[in-house]
Amino acid sequence: MDINCFWVVFILFSGLWILGFCEDQDGFLSLSCGASKNYTDSFNIQWVLDSAYTSTGNTTTVDYSVGTSSSPVPVRFFPETDQGRKCYKLPVKNVSSVVLVRAQFVYKNYDKLGKPPAFSVSLGTAIVTTVNLTTTDPWNEEFVWPVKRDTLSFCLHAIPDGGSPVISSIEVRPLPQGAYQSGLGEFLDKSLRKSHRINSGYTNGSLRYPLDPHDRVWDADENYTPFHVSSGFNMLHSFNLSSLPENPPLAVLQTARVLARRNALTYNLALDTLGDYYIVLYFAGILPLSPSFDIFINGDIAQSNYTVTMSEPSALHLTRKGISSLNITLKSINFYPQINAIEVYEVVDIPLEASSTTVSALQVIQQSTGLDLGWEDDPCSPKSWDHIECEENLVTSLDLSDINLRSISPTFGDLLDLKALDLHNTSLAGEIQNLGSLQHLEKLNLSFNHLTSFGTELDDLIGLQILDLQNNSLQGIVPDGLGELVDLHLLNLENNKLQGSLPQSLNRESLEVRTRGNPCLSFSTMSCNDVASNPSIETPQVTIVTDKKPNKISHMAIILGAAGGTILVLLVISLSVFLYTKKQSSGMTYSDRAATDMRNWNSARIFSYKEIKAATNNFKEVIGRGSFGSVYLGKLSEGKLVAVKVRFDKTQLGADSFINEVYLLSQIRHQNLVCLEGFCHESKQQILVYEYLPGGSLVDHLYGPNSQRVSLSWVRRLKIAVDAAKGLDYLHNGNEPRIIHRDVKCSNILLDKDMNAKVCDFGLSKQVMQADASHVTTVVKGTAGYLDPEYYSTQQLTEKSDVYSFGVVLLELICGREPLRHSGTPDSFNLVLWAKPYLQAGAFEIVDDSLKGTFDVESMRKAAIVAVRSVERDASQRPNIAEVLADLKEAYNMQLSYLAARDM
Repeated sequence: MDINCFWVVFILFSGLWILGFCEDQDGFLSLSCGASKNYTDSFNIQWVLDSAYTSTGNTTTVDYSVGTSSSPVPVRFFPETDQGRKCYKLPVKNVSSVVLVRAQFVYKNYDKLGKPPAFSVSLGTAIVTTVNLTTTDPWNEEFVWPVKRDTLSFCLHAIPDGGSPVISSIEVRPLPQGAYQSGLGEFLDKSLRKSHRINSGYTNGSLRYPLDPHDRVWDADENYTPFHVSSGFNMLHSFNLSSLPENPPLAVLQTARVLARRNALTYNLALDTLGDYYIVLYFAGILPLSPSFDIFINGDIAQSNYTVTMSEPSALHLTRKGISSLNITLKSINFYPQINAIEVYEVVDIPLEASSTTVSALQVIQQSTGLDLGWEDDPCSPKSWDHIECEENLVTSLDLSDINLRSISPTFGDLLDLKALDLHNTSLAGEIQNLGSLQHLEKLNLSFNHLTSFGTELDDLIGLQILDLQNNSLQGIVPDGLGELVDLHLLNLENNKLQGSLPQSLNRESLEVRTRGNPCLSFSTMSCNDVASNPSIETPQVTIVTDKKPNKISHMAIILGAAGGTILVLLVISLSVFLYTKKQSSGMTYSDRAATDMRNWNSARIFSYKEIKAATNNFKEVIGRGSFGSVYLGKLSEGKLVAVKVRFDKTQLGADSFINEVYLLSQIRHQNLVCLEGFCHESKQQILVYEYLPGGSLVDHLYGPNSQRVSLSWVRRLKIAVDAAKGLDYLHNGNEPRIIHRDVKCSNILLDKDMNAKVCDFGLSKQVMQADASHVTTVVKGTAGYLDPEYYSTQQLTEKSDVYSFGVVLLELICGREPLRHSGTPDSFNLVLWAKPYLQAGAFEIVDDSLKGTFDVESMRKAAIVAVRSVERDASQRPNIAEVLADLKEAYNMQLSYLAARDM
């Protein structure tokens, strides 16, 4: 075919193809950073202002040439004086499992200082790159990101002496379902940073949307000249692309580099850094023959005798660890080696998120301060929140000094990984409380407050090394239990109102005790009256040992005294050993006792770790992921599909919640509660095996990447609500002891293949005996946004706390939005506070858009009323779950009647 004729045909074909796709931009987000108006570019892509997605930074424009033209380009820059988070919240709702995120950073001396900045960039919890505009300006980055939430944080982080971060554009593009997942192996669910994307055999510029409906930019082959140069080969073929999850554009597969003269075709590609890389090689049979060849990566054979079949596309997915350059060689076996496209990505690790319990606790603490501490997203990654330090994904230090807290709320007790807690000068009063569960705490600073009592929980802080209680109003005597803290090496009690003798257990060389400024406090047995009558005697700061000459006593008295002393010492030692042994046995933790009993709970099957690995095919297919760990699809030896939840939370709370869930689910059975098939508790593994529910969670259908909101009709939502209420009703009223779930939320409502709902995740659940019918005092646990405010403020747990959380779920079903969000107006941040006034007034304009025009008004009114009553702040004003269930059944039947009448 004459080359001119080919291009005429190709352009005509492409034009028709473009017309078919130019309107297909579902899920596209294109932000023009710093722009003053929206616009549509030459690719028919719509660009919008970035101001709705970030609240910080300043804007300006720069001039730089693109090709032969020069035009002002808007940018947003973040001055070093700007202390706020330099972040964008990018919505990724209703998109596939992976998205492409592309950004451009431009300096071009916009500030006339001639100092191009350098800064780091993060996506989610991962630092994904460092931008250095000193070397390249503009700087372009592109990432493939696995979607886990409905928003993605894109942040710029200043580095010392790096200057002010600056950005010009951000683009988000949904990628095909399952793309860039094949062959990743241990790198699955990592982020991928683009190094190369080559349209082999094509040299006439880059190719992108609309030829690629996913708007990937495919670079021309001219900048990647192989050692053995040959002409690109172009033919107009049509292929079935369904076998390639990446769905490369047809225009890319229709060109190839084909080696015609020699027996090897080689690409040498530069890589930015030493690291792990993911490589995708594309082949398509555009020639009337079927060549075969060996494929080598950096000299090692990656695939032998690879054959390209005529008219068929194929791809090879490879990974390589620890490489700094890339050599791809195709050696001929039969006919001529050919390749149609190459993609190379650097694998970027995504740090684990902090425990959801920790995040919820910190969010509740932030709310209680009445301040905006800037605590958003994950507390540890990519950068630790202000006031917080982390080790890996664990919050190990919290400093809230000089913030007006007034009390230590029960939520502090959920921060189980803390090693250091600084609450000095926070207006604390009363007794020290709610810290007993912090077994890893090493440094505790409660100084300069108004505390009056030691409380009873300091004895439980077995790892404590430094305890600073100076400048409080502590009264009475120092408790003996402090002496049992064997690692304690500094106890500061200065400037309190303490008196009496210090426990002798504190009188040891390894411990410094500071007591200055108390009325009467020492290791001496001298009475406070003696001290008061002799003001010149200063309160001793340390134990003083003096040598005294013995009185003249008889030799017999010495012998008798020595004998008596020996007997006394032996008695004391014996008593101490007895008490210590008794304490050790009685001090056996709930986890220790329960772990011993677990194998006696015959209701749940006990799996070996070997059986779990076999069932999951060595943990091959991930079907869910959360702060607790990962969920894998498994198949038991008898053929039954199961969901295998592998917990990574090895803290005491994690162990307790695991054992608690096994214990409860071993006792209860109900069609609307998830069924526990068994568990594994060997080699420190915490693995739960559930029945497999293919419908996913309610969160997936309302907000998730596989969202089906259009199909989640009002009648279906009501049926889900009725099912979940049935499960909760069984827990509250159909079981003795009764069970309070304590963590009711959309993500804990799972759906089977017929969309029947079941309540799951009983790790935080609490059994309640009939004698405790009114309430149970307990440490506050739950999830921010769903947490009963009365339970939080009083620590009094009742079934009405579950009713409040379920009421929030009902509001989500009605409104189609999450309990907490950080976009829109402040009045709309909290779903309960935002929705109640509308629904109480019967104003249904806040109903989920996808439901409008499809529901019976009376059915909606009935559900709205019960939802509003369920989230009353005063628990006594809420219905019980049985009443909620009855009202929801009525609303469900109303909607069924409405649909039947409409279809007649």
